[in-house]
Amino acid sequence: MSIHLQTLLVLCWTFTSGACMYSNPHWGEWNDSQLLPTIQKLMKGYNRYLRPNFNEGPVEIGMSLDIASIDAISEINMDYTATIFLRQRWRDSRLVFPGNESVSVDGRLVSLLWIPDTFIPDSKRSFLHDVTVENRLIRIFSNGTVLYALRITATIACNMDLTKYPMDRQVCTLQLESWGYNLQDVVFYWTRGNDSVKGLDTLRLAQYSVESYYTTVSEAVYETGQYPKLVLHFALRRNVLFFILETYVPSILLVVLSWVSFWISQSSVPARTCIGVTTVLTMTTLMMGARTSLPNANCFIKAIDVYLGICFTFIFGALLEYACAHFYTMQNHTIEELHRELLKELHESSGNGSIPIVTSTQPKQSVEVDSTVEEPTEQSANSDTKNNEGLKDKTPDQGCTLSSVKGASRRAASVFTVENPHNIDRHARTVFPTAFLFVNILYWLYYLFL
Repeated sequence: MSIHLQTLLVLCWTFTSGACMYSNPHWGEWNDSQLLPTIQKLMKGYNRYLRPNFNEGPVEIGMSLDIASIDAISEINMDYTATIFLRQRWRDSRLVFPGNESVSVDGRLVSLLWIPDTFIPDSKRSFLHDVTVENRLIRIFSNGTVLYALRITATIACNMDLTKYPMDRQVCTLQLESWGYNLQDVVFYWTRGNDSVKGLDTLRLAQYSVESYYTTVSEAVYETGQYPKLVLHFALRRNVLFFILETYVPSILLVVLSWVSFWISQSSVPARTCIGVTTVLTMTTLMMGARTSLPNANCFIKAIDVYLGICFTFIFGALLEYACAHFYTMQNHTIEELHRELLKELHESSGNGSIPIVTSTQPKQSVEVDSTVEEPTEQSANSDTKNNEGLKDKTPDQGCTLSSVKGASRRAASVFTVENPHNIDRHARTVFPTAFLFVNILYWLYYLFL
């Protein structure tokens, strides 16, 4: 039994070896029976240091993009970080092989082929993904067309105009240029026009929404020559709802809170002072917090800065309003007390006489004390008039000067005197809200529609 088994194994081994020996001479041959040529055949006589169509005209390279994500948009650094799939197509007649199939080559064999020296001129930082291997794709078609795809993450500069922040609209670009080959060697074009860019329509960003995009073909002019250039333009509209809830609504509520003091009695000094100072300090903190995500040193006066400045002005104005109202209230109290003291002294000194009292700083105010005795006052009045005539004869200029100064001082005092300080609060209850509403209408019309 064991002898038959050994004989069977020997026959099987012989048959297998013969089959292998029979097929070996056909491996690596270039004939119609083989659909996919080997990489060794394609690379035979291939010089990767020479571009295709050398001395025959420029190489036409078609580009297409797939925007996988836009990870971050920074107003401080004025850049954005994007992950893109870059696909390049060109025809290399040295790689033509028979059949209608394509060959997918390992990305690590890219060093064996000529590839374009495409780069992103506005890139600050970029890298090629390499998990689990380098994210490259090389596919060679039978007519010599080469498809070269990369997965890249790049931080690209974007010049921003922040004058309307946060109601701004930013237009950023993604540029592709050739590093060493000029227009005589290489020509870039978008494979399908605007449809060459995919992914922007379905992109979801935290603060922005993609409003529109388009592609252009241009030239980059440097000292060393003219180079091909492709540009993707895309417009980003900032979502203002977040800033309305985060900044605008709290600032409006602080302004309204400062108006509460107009309905508090002027005698409640601690309450009104506390509301005014608290709203001013809270508004200052809100202004500082709104600027943390923005560049500190720039030439932009942003829309949010204008609005916070308006709110701060109204809050500080409410605090100044109470200071003025309190000042005029104390002034009125002082004048009234002075009148009482003068009346009391005149009643005590004059007895039953009728003596006019000197008017106060307020015009058309005088106090008289009635009595039945008039002779002493007439005598004193006559003596005063005589003395005054003598003084006028001696110094007529000084009398005119003193009277004019007194009249001017009384008129100036009457201008800065409020008869009823409580009217200040009554007018402020109407003036402040009306003015704030009017300024808001102008603000939103200008920054949203102009």
